[in-house]
Amino acid sequence: MRTMQTVTEKGLDHSILPMRLYHKAKKLGIWDPRDIDFTKDAEDWAGFSDIQRAILLRLCSLFQAGEEAVTRDLLPLIRAISLEGRLEEEMYLATFLWEEAKHTEVFRRFLDEVACEKNDLTAMHGPNYRAIFDTQLPASMERLIHDPSPAAQAEASVTYNMVVEGVLAETGYYAFYNMLQANGKMPGLLRAIGYLKKDESRHIGYGTYLLSRLISEQDEIWQVVQRRIQQLMPYAVGVVSELFEVLNQQLDAVAAAGEELFELDQQDFMNYAMKQFQSRMNVLERARGKSVDEIYHVSEATVGVLD
Repeated sequence: MRTMQTVTEKGLDHSILPMRLYHKAKKLGIWDPRDIDFTKDAEDWAGFSDIQRAILLRLCSLFQAGEEAVTRDLLPLIRAISLEGRLEEEMYLATFLWEEAKHTEVFRRFLDEVACEKNDLTAMHGPNYRAIFDTQLPASMERLIHDPSPAAQAEASVTYNMVVEGVLAETGYYAFYNMLQANGKMPGLLRAIGYLKKDESRHIGYGTYLLSRLISEQDEIWQVVQRRIQQLMPYAVGVVSELFEVLNQQLDAVAAAGEELFELDQQDFMNYAMKQFQSRMNVLERARGKSVDEIYHVSEATVGVLD
């Protein structure tokens, strides 16, 4: 017979990081994609040139497919955590999945109502992008169905939280802000990106916590993390390179036409992404030799959670 934790003396531990993230998600994650006002965005879109629209459409297509992928691929991790009896972590992960679904919804709403785009956009996804989202991400997550070992959990979290969210998504946010905020364009999309960024900070915070816990429990997991990073970073850098290879051509065409709107520098974006990523890797390395109790009670600031 199963014993239910919440009717025993154990109850719920509200002091550990996953429960604190759960409580934050209940307050800060309550936003509705249908409440985003895209009226000004539609006006801005109509005023953009074909090339400017193509640049934004490509970036949105990467986010749209990526958000759908992470929504579809998260369940095996939730199951693995649940089977270990980590109720507080599972409760947080329930909010995690719900937020990914909203991210999927809001980008599709933008494509439908602002871009009025009904065509197949998968041709905008290059080989490195597809390697991550079609192969590496689903394979690492689905492995947890038959192998929920600490090493498998670590590889899955590195793929999902450290690379997909911590490198690719954060670089994408940075691109949106650089293209639109300084020019006063697309306020609705920027508002949505602001919500996403706060949600994702909790997601990455949980991933940093999970990996720190695994490393604290078994020091050899640190080597698993490093090895997985080495496997995936060439793909992640490749995704950014693929994007900028196309964007630079389009931006040159905009400049040739005498239009000025988007200022994007590939090295600046890579420096930003790697700085964010390295700060989290530093947290993971510091988990070596720490007690599990110290990891349970790590601060939100330490793992980069935004309020």
